[in-house]
Amino acid sequence: MNPESSTAGRYAPPRSWQPAPLTRLSILVHGAGVVVLVADPASWLWIVATLAANHLVLAVAVCLPRSRLLGPNLSRLPAAAAARHEVSLTFDDGPDPRTTPQILDLLDRHGAKASFFCVGEKAAAHPAIVKDIVRRGHSVENHSYHHSYAFACFGIARMSREIELAQQALHDITGRAPGFFRAPAGFRSPLLDFVLSRRGLSYVSWTRRGFDTAPGDHARVLGRLTRRLAPGDVLLLHDSSPAALRVLPALLDELTARGLKSVSLPSAL
Repeated sequence: MNPESSTAGRYAPPRSWQPAPLTRLSILVHGAGVVVLVADPASWLWIVATLAANHLVLAVAVCLPRSRLLGPNLSRLPAAAAARHEVSLTFDDGPDPRTTPQILDLLDRHGAKASFFCVGEKAAAHPAIVKDIVRRGHSVENHSYHHSYAFACFGIARMSREIELAQQALHDITGRAPGFFRAPAGFRSPLLDFVLSRRGLSYVSWTRRGFDTAPGDHARVLGRLTRRLAPGDVLLLHDSSPAALRVLPALLDELTARGLKSVSLPSAL
């Protein structure tokens, strides 16, 4: 069976893909290397050095999650959402039966909406929680199926499979195809935008993150999220993290005090 036909209806229409500036430059460098090598085989050492430098630059770009060097990247909400004093709370790595239901209760108490970037295999293991996320008015988005920290090193076929499996699992549970994707740990492959464009998915990073999965003072987590907090910000926490559960009440109070409203990503666009 054609894998594309087996997931029909689970994706938005493909969007046009134009290589990002750094991707375009990399393609040109590789093409020029082939041409020069054919014309002057003795220059192979310089070609190897140039290609190595190019791959080093790509590796640096992979580790810059908020950069647009490798393609479109939503790190802030549109100006219209900022004008409405909206921000977007986003949660990665769930659902988690220990913490996600409590986070949903906290959001309900504050009338806040959020977007949950769910790991496909966790969603498949806890479908009732995923359905509850949607029932309470939040959005469920794609965070890959297995959440491999080697995701950025995958080839196109394996990367596509990770995204397709998660998309299928989340669609089957919620009845809605996610429209957004965030890579595991935020490491973004140079090949990712091509894969996402074929599936009508948009890439999302963040404006500021709490680093709530790392050991540390909860006050520092809150400080990272609220320091220079502004309308239009996209905030990142993890609903699999007990620290997020402890920080969230104070964060929601701070949003209210500043006249900010948290919305899910589809509502903001």
